[in-house]
Amino acid sequence: MTYPLLGFDEKIAWRNQRNDVLTVGELLIDMISSDYGENHESSEYRKFFGGSPSNIAMNAKKLGIRPLVAASVGEDGFGKYLIERLREAGIDTDCVQSVDHSTSMVVVTKSTATPVPIFYRGADYRLEYTSKLEQALLQSKVVHFSCWPISLAPARQTIERLVETAREHGILVGFDPNYHPMIWQRGEEGTAYVKSMIGKTDIVKPSEDDSERLFGKDTPERQVEKFLELGAKLVVLTLGKDGAIASNGKETCVFDTFAAEVVDTTGAGDAFWSGFYAAAVKGYTIREALNLGFAVSAYKLKYTGAVADLPTLEAIKEMYGL
Repeated sequence: MTYPLLGFDEKIAWRNQRNDVLTVGELLIDMISSDYGENHESSEYRKFFGGSPSNIAMNAKKLGIRPLVAASVGEDGFGKYLIERLREAGIDTDCVQSVDHSTSMVVVTKSTATPVPIFYRGADYRLEYTSKLEQALLQSKVVHFSCWPISLAPARQTIERLVETAREHGILVGFDPNYHPMIWQRGEEGTAYVKSMIGKTDIVKPSEDDSERLFGKDTPERQVEKFLELGAKLVVLTLGKDGAIASNGKETCVFDTFAAEVVDTTGAGDAFWSGFYAAAVKGYTIREALNLGFAVSAYKLKYTGAVADLPTLEAIKEMYGL
């Protein structure tokens, strides 16, 4: 079964679960430059907590809902640092697995456009499917993942089992189709696999760059149609300074951006997801949740790093007049 996604002006009828959102995938170090540049010419980089699903969990906790992280880190100083950061935030780390491989890292040179990362992968894709992870899933309202864990085994098989179990039990599945060829094994055509996963999920939020990597150049409207044709129930296509388009196949809505100041775009999409999930869990309609997601993203853009010191969701709602 798939989750019965509602219209834009309806609310999701959640079941009473211990966890609001289970984010599965990468927990890693972001090394972000102090200076702006397009060719990685910066000579100074700072260490930040990173990993898209983990960023979402950190943000969601600040926004007032109950997240849980499932990931794999190395038995090293960086791995311990990441686990400690989760614990300091009040997030359960029972589903964070420690393995005998280096903690993964992404090096990012700051950009006012979409930054081009350099990937160093070790522990992140070693995530195994366990009974503890399955129980965490069954006690969650939402499970969320990105392209990172499905790009390599054994994490790919772990995600496949999680998605299958989520569909069997009516758990909402969110997927960030942030395809990037550099994270896939050489010679493997990752786009076909990503497309095969889209129909097994409920909500996808591609950027323009994501869409172009998967389908080639096209108009935003046609790109949205392609995701819907593959089986997604709700598609949210973000267009940078031009806002976003969202469609459930019956209705299409256009959203303007709330961003007035851009310091660092790293994690802007993660901030959207956290705002959207927090609002949906708190009982807002899909349309309201989307607007609040964009507002949280706009707030994050004013700060360096993927995880900003967010106020409550209610404070952001008032700040942006929603």
